[in-house]
Amino acid sequence: MQFTTLNLQFIYLPMSQIRILYLLLVLILLTDCSSTVPPEPVGPVPNEQQLMWHEMEMNAFIHFTINTFTDKEWGYGDESPELFDPSGLDVEQWVSVLKEAGFKGVILTAKHHDGFCLWPSEHTEHDIANSPYKNGKGDIVKELSEACEKYGLKFGIYLSPWDRNRADYGTPAYVYYYRAQLEEIFTGYGEIFEMWFDGANGGDGYYGGADEMRRIDGSTYYDWPGTLELVRNMQEDVIFFSDAGPGVRWGGNERASAGFTNWNTITTDTLYAGKYGIEDLLNTGSEDGKSWVPLEANTSIRPGWFYHESEDSLVKSPMELFDIYLTSVGRGSTLLLNIPPDKRGLFHENDVASLQGFKALLDQRFANDLALDATIKASDVRGNSQFFSAENLIDDDKETYWATNDGVTSGEIEIQFDDKREINFVVLQEYIKLGQRVKEFSITADVDGEWEKIAEATSIGYKRILRIDPVETSKLRISIHDSKAAPVLSSIQVF
Repeated sequence: MQFTTLNLQFIYLPMSQIRILYLLLVLILLTDCSSTVPPEPVGPVPNEQQLMWHEMEMNAFIHFTINTFTDKEWGYGDESPELFDPSGLDVEQWVSVLKEAGFKGVILTAKHHDGFCLWPSEHTEHDIANSPYKNGKGDIVKELSEACEKYGLKFGIYLSPWDRNRADYGTPAYVYYYRAQLEEIFTGYGEIFEMWFDGANGGDGYYGGADEMRRIDGSTYYDWPGTLELVRNMQEDVIFFSDAGPGVRWGGNERASAGFTNWNTITTDTLYAGKYGIEDLLNTGSEDGKSWVPLEANTSIRPGWFYHESEDSLVKSPMELFDIYLTSVGRGSTLLLNIPPDKRGLFHENDVASLQGFKALLDQRFANDLALDATIKASDVRGNSQFFSAENLIDDDKETYWATNDGVTSGEIEIQFDDKREINFVVLQEYIKLGQRVKEFSITADVDGEWEKIAEATSIGYKRILRIDPVETSKLRISIHDSKAAPVLSSIQVF
């Protein structure tokens, strides 16, 4: 049969030919699908809660307790609850400022090392119920939890295992006390996304008037497996932070500086809360780690963690916060930035201004993704299938990805723009549902007909942001030099 006309009229085919065309179409589809088997996961992979945590990217820490009124970082435990008297506390001011600045969650120091509780605990007198705040009827944990729900932020809790107020600290009885308070928090204050366990445990303290030094074995005293299981039975989706996780880990410093190489995997049987001397390992993770325990990069907007009037002029600038963003979120971790309320119970004006300036910098730097209007190709595509093509890297869909064939652990991706563009940042993301893979890569730009290296790095993980010395180019090339298995990238952005 001949097709000789282009006019719009129906072409009638015999049923036999329709069947042949149908079978050919099915064969083409089956042939393509047979070559689109996804890569197998490599190593540990994140669970659903950890994936959610990665995508939050920025959370806020709020250090606020009786230390705010004694001008201390660590309270001794002998403070009178009468000292806790914020004159204008407004948790909605905290949450609205954080929401506008782009934060997704808040973690509150419900109890620091001094043992003072920001909720009316049935198990101690060292709490907000015995303070002047709202004539003893206040409950800041509840107020903040409700404000977070109102503004759409997730709510987390810091409950210090060390308690310098308790006479029974160091005995088995204290562990039951600590667990009783965990039960109060996890059954009475809504959904809690993260539980923060500090590594500081044991030392000098008031201890009910003993005024002495007490030491505990942080690896065994709290029976962490049993304590965590207790919490999981109340809220199974909570993420646990400590040096060793098991949900997320400390980064080995309080500068929010993740390792230049940052593996989300680590082997936890050599780590436990309270053990020191492992900062380098925590900072970089382990390429062959047995568990997915990503890095949470924490720091404070001020030199201290609690508010001190003497530090009002020492608030980190918007540019300092932006640089911290690049060494935390930009290296595949989540940023946990502390903003301490002042004696009024408000974020200080200087802190608010800095957060607003920081958000303006983020919006300015990452406003226009040049890759969305570019063309892209790759040196290798898994099965030559559209399901794994390079176009998936610039389709603004986090669930699609580019992948190479099995056994191919290197490759090149070339991005071409319509004309020369000034490049300042390149952002890459791995499809971490299949594990973290890339070990080394570089970026080159076509500068006047010559390829020039403009950046190089090691790991990628959830997100890698590379700051580029400004360069004008019409072509970029991302070269994966080494990978644990077939590279699997979900996104490339260019700003």
